[in-house]
Amino acid sequence: MMYALYKKLLLVLFISLSFMNLSFAADSFVVKDIQVEGLERIDVGTVYNEIPVEVGQTFSIDDTASLVRALYKTGFFSDAKVYRDGNDLVIDVVERPSIGKIDVTGNEDISTEELKKALSDVGIADGLTFDASVLARVEQEMLQQYYARGKYGVNIKSTVKDLPRNRVAIDITISEGIAAKIRKITLVGNEAYSSDELLDEFTSTTPTWTTWITGDDQYSKEKLTGDLESLRSYYLDRGYMEFKIDSTQVSITPDKKDIYITINMTEGKQYKIKAINCG
Repeated sequence: MMYALYKKLLLVLFISLSFMNLSFAADSFVVKDIQVEGLERIDVGTVYNEIPVEVGQTFSIDDTASLVRALYKTGFFSDAKVYRDGNDLVIDVVERPSIGKIDVTGNEDISTEELKKALSDVGIADGLTFDASVLARVEQEMLQQYYARGKYGVNIKSTVKDLPRNRVAIDITISEGIAAKIRKITLVGNEAYSSDELLDEFTSTTPTWTTWITGDDQYSKEKLTGDLESLRSYYLDRGYMEFKIDSTQVSITPDKKDIYITINMTEGKQYKIKAINCG
């Protein structure tokens, strides 16, 4: 009786192993041909160059994930499926649409050429493959360009429209708003020279009856950087070789109309020439 039970167990084990071997054999095969379906603009050679399998190689179900990852990594496809047809490996892809055109409206302070250059730098340009996830980064990049010009009330809205032949049109509408004005510039740490004397060296200034023409009361990050360099040069030219700007704080009111600037500095010791030796 024990012997009969032992034979039954061996038979069950043999059948189980046979099914496992058959299953494994079904999942692995030598690739006779690779067929790519769903291509519209992308050349099939591009797919062959990117996938980690060639004709004549053994392909198993475990290789599917790496193959699909390689396809997604190209950035050309929004979907990819892999299956077996006999001994052929079939790759079915869905291409990302290409960008047919980009229209920018509402911009006055920054030219369309500048904005399109910024878009191109992050991968949005006519003819390129469109990636919707990039569009959010594009809007942030454009916002930063306006913020640098003191326009914190700017609003940017992007819409994507389908075009024939798997293309899209991107419409970017901009409401620039008004540039925030500098209401106060506070200097902290200056002892040798008065704030009025130092601020005379600045291009940035608070509103006066002439600034509505010059625009000098409008905040600009680039302009402030130049003013800080002028401040540094002012002290260095007068012998303050250890002068440094410790920090700069730029704060904006909740309505995004007024800017307050605080510049903290350390003057250091003033050095004087005691003697000049010639030859």
